[in-house]
Formats: sequence, structure tokens, C-alpha cells
Amino acid sequence: MEPCDLDALEARRLIGSKALSPKELVASCIRRIETVDPAVNAMVARDFERASAAATKAEAAVMRGDPLGPLHGLPIGIKDLEDAEGLRSTYGSVLFKDHVPTKDHLIVQSVKQAGAIVLGKTNTPEWGAGANTRNAVYGVTGNPFSPDKSAAGSSGGSGVALATGMVPIATGSDTGGSLRNPAAYNGIVGFRPSPGVVPSDKRPLGWNPLSVLGPMARTVPDLCLLLSTMVSDNAVDPLATTIHGRAVRGAGDFLTLPEADLSNLKVALTPDFGFAPTERHIRDVFAKKCTTFRRVFAVADDTTPDCSGSDETFEVLRAVSFMASFYERFRDTPDLLGPNVRANVEEGLRYSALDVTQALKQQTVLYKRWQAFFERYDVILSPAVTLSPRPWTELFPTEIDGKPTRTYFHWLAMAYAVTVVGHPAISLPVGLDDHGMPFGLQIVGPRGGDAKVLAVAAALERYLAGSPVTARPRPDLARLAAMPALSQSPGFLGFD
Repeated sequence: MEPCDLDALEARRLIGSKALSPKELVASCIRRIETVDPAVNAMVARDFERASAAATKAEAAVMRGDPLGPLHGLPIGIKDLEDAEGLRSTYGSVLFKDHVPTKDHLIVQSVKQAGAIVLGKTNTPEWGAGANTRNAVYGVTGNPFSPDKSAAGSSGGSGVALATGMVPIATGSDTGGSLRNPAAYNGIVGFRPSPGVVPSDKRPLGWNPLSVLGPMARTVPDLCLLLSTMVSDNAVDPLATTIHGRAVRGAGDFLTLPEADLSNLKVALTPDFGFAPTERHIRDVFAKKCTTFRRVFAVADDTTPDCSGSDETFEVLRAVSFMASFYERFRDTPDLLGPNVRANVEEGLRYSALDVTQALKQQTVLYKRWQAFFERYDVILSPAVTLSPRPWTELFPTEIDGKPTRTYFHWLAMAYAVTVVGHPAISLPVGLDDHGMPFGLQIVGPRGGDAKVLAVAAALERYLAGSPVTARPRPDLARLAAMPALSQSPGFLGFD
């Protein structure tokens, strides 16, 4: 095993005990990127020189016996929607193709303060719009299990970098599933926290809970380690719950999880939340996976909260978010925006104040339905995504099982059902689907139940690890290393 293949917790333990050099770990990750990334195009802006210098300093700190942060010496990939000082940060937009920020976004500042070493930026669709990681700056990111297929998104670069051992931890963000979808497609773990748990300093609508920042990793314990360094009650984010003079949350909330006894849990199982356009193949795979673990729960009912109205609500509220972020760019430089961003702004311009009011009212109705549902159940289990990975040449699925989709993001309905009501959710890798591609199980918890979701995911991960049918799948790295560069593929750059 190469050092880059170590779990983050194990690598950090070895660094702390002087059994692994941060320099050795960073060098191993760099070698993996240089060997594998041409086939998948995940790590798009690289900071190897500064990372190597930081690793040298990190090693010196270990040898001096200095106090070490929880991420000390661990390489990290930063999604290219988050600014990292001195490193090209484009947001996947040609408008910012040469942008080099002079300071870090808060999430990057937090992981650096915890000792992480930024190795590079991971690819994302333009401004995170869409779940197929393609843009006109860096091109497409391919799935490590089949590079001609989608890696999902918008945190697709982070998902692929983790799956292939380029980094042990990575950042992501999520509106309609952008932490969960790429986790499912790449066989890793992605967690959407409750709004405000990970503070954001860049949301233009500070009180809008749709978009959150969060962690990605290869295992649940590794994810918890990273999450522990991101959480705070920072006043920069109005959604960060704060009681004056007292910290509400901290690292300990996620570093030491309660043990989840699966046999005491009441679980709801749903293939589609009653409305998501889920392909028959995914329904069948979900049913088969459930037979391997449903018996471990005290109750496992096939049921769902009433999610009627979720499509319309999410469509309006998502468009409002895009209007806040991109209206001026749409007005002034429409030709420099990709089709997904333009579609959202154009949709937003069609809505009235009454449309927005009705969407907000329906969001509240949905929220109340979910609270009543969680009086009877501890967690909900569902597929993370409505369909198996398809070729990345398809910008988005226009149909599922022969039925047309409503929008370019309709196929993400399994994820945005959860986004609308603000509950925490994780995507856990559970083997492969019938096409040989990773399958992600979404675990959804109650309002504010972030630690509960993570504890259940950790327990289920341990339970499933013993069988090749349900354990985390691994891509064939030797095959990827021998493949031609993805950049040679027709349609690699842009949206056509």
C-alpha cells in the first residue's frame, strides 16, 4: 500500500507517532496525481511546490514535538468554488480563468489552521451548476470506474480525487446533492450537514439554507475528522446557531460520535421519496441491497414522508439563489456563461414575488410533514441518485426510463427532497450496481441530527465492510494509469 492510500485517521496517527513523514505522504499523493489524473482530470490546479514546502515545515514541527492540529500533515483537495490564497481559483468559469485570490475562504482557512496541506483545486462544473463535472476552463472529469462516464457533481473532482487516492480528504458543497451525488458515483462518502453547521462566508443570500459546505472522505471516521475542523458558530454566517457568550458546537461533536445500535433503530426505506424519477435499474439494486441489511434494524418499513410539491419548491428557490449570484453577469456577459447557469437565471426572471412566496410557504408545509414523519422513524434510507452513471457527453439526462425530465437537475430529486427541508444526509458507498458502477446509499436524519446520521453511517459502514457485495468499491488504478489522457476525448472542453 502506498502512503496516499492510507485512511486519513491512520495517516494522521502515523504522522503523530513519527512513523510517517508528511513529506513522504505529500510526495506519494503527488505521484498518484501524476500517474492517474490524466485519465480522469480531477485535480485541475496544482500547488505541489508550496505543498512540498509546507510538508517540510510540518515534519519539522513533528520532530520538535510541537502541538499538532487534527489534520497536521494531511494533503487536502479544495473544490474549485472555494478560494485558496495564491492558487488559481476559477469556479469553472471563463470569466475567472486567470483568477488568483489573495486570501482564503473561511472553510480553507479552517482546514489550514487544523494543519491540512492544500495540494490543489478539484474540478467542478461552472459555478457548481449541474451534477456533471464539465466546464470550459478545465474540461470534463471522468468517473474512475469508467472514465467515459460522469463523475457527477458539482463536487465531482473531489469525489474522483478521493476514490483514486490523490488525497485522503477533500472539501465540497451541496445545493441539490453536490456532496452526495459524486460520493455515490465514485464510491466514497459525502455528507450534507444541516445549514449553519459549517459556516460559509460567501453565500449572497445569507439566510438561504439551500447551499451548504461540507466534507468528503473515503470513510465515515475520516469524514468526521475533517468535519470537526470545519464546524463553528462563526458570526459571518447568519445560519450558524449561536448563543451569545457560549459555543453551541465544536470539534468534539463529531470527533467522538455516540455508538449507534442498529438493532434499536426504526428505519424508513424508500426508492424514490414518492416522486423522484428513479430508473428501474436503481430501484432493483436498492431493493437487493436492502435485503442485505434491513434485518439488522428493529423496524424497516417501506414508506416515505409526503414530498409532493418538492419539485416546484426547489425549482423556484434554486432559481432565486442563482438570480442573487449571477443576474449581473447574465445581464452583462451572457455569452460567457454556460447553459446551466443561464437556464437558472432565465427561469428566475419568469417568477413573480407571488411565485416565490408560494414556494416558501410550500417549503414550510414540507418541513412540517417531515417533522411529523420523524416522530415515528430514526432515519430514512434511499438511493443517493436516481440513475446509474451515464456518459459524460450527456450534459444532463433529458429522460429516465423513457420519461422526460422536468429540468436539467430533475434527476437529482432524490437529493433535493432533503435539501428543501434542511435535514442532514450522507451518501455511503454500498458496493456496485448491476452495471458495475458504484452505488450510494443515502441516509437522512432528523432535524439537527447530524451526529446521529454520522453515527448510523459509521455503524452501517462497519457492518457492510465484510462483504464484497456491500463494501466500498475500489477503482482499477493500474488500468487508469495505462489509459490515454481524457483531454484527447472529443467534447472534453466546454458543454457541447
